Parts: sequence; C-alpha cells; structure tokens
Amino acid sequence: MITSSLLMLVAPWPLLLVGLLVGIRADHHARWVKTLSNGANWFALLCSIAATTMYLATIQHSQTLLSIHLPWELGSIAVRVLINPLTFIMFVLVSFMGMIVSRYSASYMVGDAHEGQFHRWLSLTVGAFLVLIVTDNIWGFWISFVAASLFLHQLLIFYRERPLAVIAARKKYLFSRIADVSLFTAFLLIARTTGRAEFSGIAQWMHTWHGSLPASLQIATGLIVLCAILKSGIFPLHGWLIQVMESPTQVSALLHAGLIYTGAFLLLRVSPMITHVSWAWTALILAGLLSVTVASLMMMTETNIKESLAYSTSAQLGFMLMECGLGLYSIAVLHIIAHSVYKAHAFLSSGSVVDNFRGPTIQKLNTKQTLGRAELAIVISGIVTFVVAMAFGIDLQKQPTLLTIGAIVAIAMGQLLLQALNRSGVGAGTLLSRVALLSIMVCSAYFGLHDLSSDLLGTSIPSDTVQADRIPIWLLALIVVAFLSLLHIQQLLPRLQKSAFLQAVYVNLYNGLYVDLVFSQMAFLHASKIGKTVDAANPQVRFPEE
Repeated sequence: MITSSLLMLVAPWPLLLVGLLVGIRADHHARWVKTLSNGANWFALLCSIAATTMYLATIQHSQTLLSIHLPWELGSIAVRVLINPLTFIMFVLVSFMGMIVSRYSASYMVGDAHEGQFHRWLSLTVGAFLVLIVTDNIWGFWISFVAASLFLHQLLIFYRERPLAVIAARKKYLFSRIADVSLFTAFLLIARTTGRAEFSGIAQWMHTWHGSLPASLQIATGLIVLCAILKSGIFPLHGWLIQVMESPTQVSALLHAGLIYTGAFLLLRVSPMITHVSWAWTALILAGLLSVTVASLMMMTETNIKESLAYSTSAQLGFMLMECGLGLYSIAVLHIIAHSVYKAHAFLSSGSVVDNFRGPTIQKLNTKQTLGRAELAIVISGIVTFVVAMAFGIDLQKQPTLLTIGAIVAIAMGQLLLQALNRSGVGAGTLLSRVALLSIMVCSAYFGLHDLSSDLLGTSIPSDTVQADRIPIWLLALIVVAFLSLLHIQQLLPRLQKSAFLQAVYVNLYNGLYVDLVFSQMAFLHASKIGKTVDAANPQVRFPEE
C-alpha cells in the first residue's frame, strides 16, 4: 500500500533529477528542461494532494526508510518523513506555489538566452525546499536548508550583468552562510544534549522536561532564533530582500511567497524548545515588532511598486516572528498561508497593477478632522473586536496574547472604517454600513480561523496558552501602542511638506535609515576580493521622486 510518507518522499525527486541530471546542458535543451520542470512541479503538487487525502482518510505514521549512525553522539542521519498537519499544510502550499511559478515562467522566459538554466535552478530550489519541509531528521533538514539557499542564489543572480542584483544576492549569501553555521551549531548542541536527531523526538523530550533547560539547549535556542532572523530579511538585515527585485519577477514571487518563510518554519519545528526559553521568545517579539514598525514606515515612503511589496514582506515576516514569540503558532501558520497566496499574486500581477493605476492622484485631507475620525474609528472597531471575542469564548485572562493580536486586527479594521467616515455626500451612509458589516465579518473570520487552525494543527505545535501567562503586560501594551502609532503616522503624512524636520525624516526612511549601507559595503568588498565586477553596485543615497 502506498503511504503518505512514500508519496511525500518521492514528490521532490523528479524536480531534483531535472536539475541535477537533465539540466546539466540546460541551455542547449531549453524546451526539454522546461517541459520536464513543469511536469515535475505538477507531479509534486498531485503527490501533496494525494498524501494529504490519505492522511485525512486513514491513520498515517512517520516512517524511517534509511538510517546511518553518526559518530560523536550526533544521532543518525535518516530518511524519515515527519507526518503531522504542519507538514501537510506547508507541503501543499509550497508545491502549489512551485507549480504556479513554473507555469508562469514557461511563458515569461521564452526567448531568454539562459531559459534552460533558469528552469534548472527553479526545479532544484523547489525540490530542495520540499525535502526541507517533509524531513524529520535534523541533519537532513540542515542539508536541504543549505541546498535550497544555494540554489536560490543562482536564481537571484540570474541576470549577472545587473550589478545591483549581484551585490544584493551577495549580501543574502553572506547572511545565509552565517545562518547555516548557527543552525548547524544549534543542531549539534541539541543532538549531544538530548540524544535525539529527529524533530518529533526532540518534541517528546521537551514534553517530559520540567524547569529550565540546560545551558546548552538555551544556547541552541538562541542560535536558532538568530538563524530565523537572518533568513527572514527583517530590519536591520532587510536590504537584500528589497534589492533582489533585480531578479526575474517570478523569482521574487517564489521568494516572497515561499522560501522567505524558511526561518519561520524552522521556529515552528522547534517551537517546543522556544516555549521553555523566555529570553529567546522575548527577542523574537522585540525583533519582530521593530521590523514591523520600521519596515511599515519605509513602505509608506517607497515609490517603486515591487520594492514597496518587498518592504511589506519584511514587515509581515517581522509580524510572523512576533507571533511565534507570543506563542501564537497557529496564527503564524495561518499568516504564512494567507501572505503566501497574496504575495505570489501581487508580484506576478505587479506589471498589470502599474498599468491600471498609472498616474495616481493624491487627495489632500483635512488632517485635524482625519485624526479625530481615526480615534472614533479605532474605538468602534475595538468595541466590535471585544464583542466578537466574547462571542467566540475568548478568555481575557488566559489568552491575553490572542487578544493583543485581536487589537491589531481592530486597528486594521479602524482603517477601513476611517475611509467610510471620511466619505461625504450621496451614498456615504450606505458605504459606512457596508464597511461596518465587513469589519464584523473580518473580525469573526479572524477568531473563527484561529479556532479552525488550532484544531487542524493539533499537537504538531504547542497550544496558544502555553506561554501566554508568562509574557509581561508591558510587552503586550508596547505592541498595541506601536500599531496605534503607525496608524496615526499614516494620517500625518500629508504634513511632511510643511516641516523641514519631517522632510528629513522622510528622506531617511526613503533610504532605509542608511543601515543597509554598512552591509552593502561589506558585500562590495567581499565581491571585490573574489574578483567580481560590481563597481556600479557601490551603494548610493537616493532622493524621493518629485
């Protein structure tokens, strides 16, 4: 009988074989490589659907097909598929995104001199990432973790004649190698301390442990948090994520809709460890909140649509890390799914969006009036959120973290209500009623999807209440204040032209607060040492377009 484990194990191999064997002389056989790559992506998607169906229909268990013992108490490197809901959700999501990007590329890359090589590296990247998702063995995870990053690097520097693309990819390359070393060291400490080399085994070991973790595991947890931050492109390490827009559009879609979640997915895999180390999840909350705040401000000043989308990704990744730090792992998974689908569509349709909205006009607002209405909108949406939360049985004392994210949803709904409140004339009342109804539906969907996500994921991640009572109130209040501040700053943007100080702030935000210049210089020097010609990529200060 074919099992889910076998289907998930087989699914990535056609993609890998296309890249490793068929793609050796890819540019000489571009049509064959493209056809086989598309077929392999469809095969992976069908396998993911079939494996998920079998998992839902019958009881499935993780299986070890091959195991090789490692010296120095490192456990073993094994071919073992981890069967749990998180694996299936991510497996279906990534295989679906891989198929979409491959199908888009089949038309987009026609006539390119290196069309075959593009499909080769695309197949290898998606295949390695699928292996990363399904493997239970930490050493198999690390190998695919490194491989996926190296294959993606080839896609990011696909246009080698574009200096900015090369220097941005070089920055990511350096960050990724530091992340690789951090993760390897963390896995080394985990294997030697727990005697386990599987994520499922590590989770079981954590469930039986009481009290503070040994120092070695606390260091390992910190290294994993560092690895996740390095891989996520959050502030202040966000520069490469913004600048790799020089690569083909579908590479941006694949990165922002799938591969950028590697760090967040790693945190979900080791979430039982993170819940035991308070300073680790505090670091995640603060790092995530900083990225949400700063990247959102930078996005408000950006004039390039693709770079604006990239800043959005940096902010959203910070949000996901913050959710993991709050212990809301089910919300983080839900966030990954929603953001992946949205961002893939946004990038693949970015050209059409520019055409449809070319030459937009900025309306001048009555700032004092808008700020007053913003407060009213927030109060109304806050009441709606509180009532809906009570209807879903949310306990304010036991689930303060969930209510904090609910407050952020209320602030988002406040922006919808504000648009309706600012409308005057015929139809204003009807619009306000519709927006109010939409706000109630959005809030209900949030709490309803949270319950559904928690039920689906089951024991594959810790419960939302595991660390909720250990997070200080001041930290939760800081999160809410940060999002309220972002809303008000957005309303104050029309005043920027009236103040020299705010104009200076605007220019600084437009240039990413210049923090990326240091990393750009490092990458520039590194590229120069290895003989790369990237003189034109020497970082320059930008000025906002008039």
